Amino acid sequence: MNQIFELKKLALVATAALGVFLLADNPAAAQAAGQNQQIEARFKAADKNADGKLTLEEAKAGMPRVAAGFDKIDSDKKGYLTVEQIEAVAAGR
Repeated sequence: MNQIFELKKLALVATAALGVFLLADNPAAAQAAGQNQQIEARFKAADKNADGKLTLEEAKAGMPRVAAGFDKIDSDKKGYLTVEQIEAVAAGR
């Protein structure tokens, strides 16, 4: 049982190391990853009911820059935004 745990731990460390190596080799990817982490943290804090959807009211209270562009980001007019939509706009997609 300990061997399985150690193998899983080694695999996790190796995967993390590979991710760090790949990001270090690609500064743009590292910057995007950091930006997405920041967006995800702010989104989570602003999403008061934790439903994975940010309403205009939630955006106004917690992500005012997103609120300012809410209608543009909500291109399908659902009345809410997802973190993926915000990340896509931030990445220029």
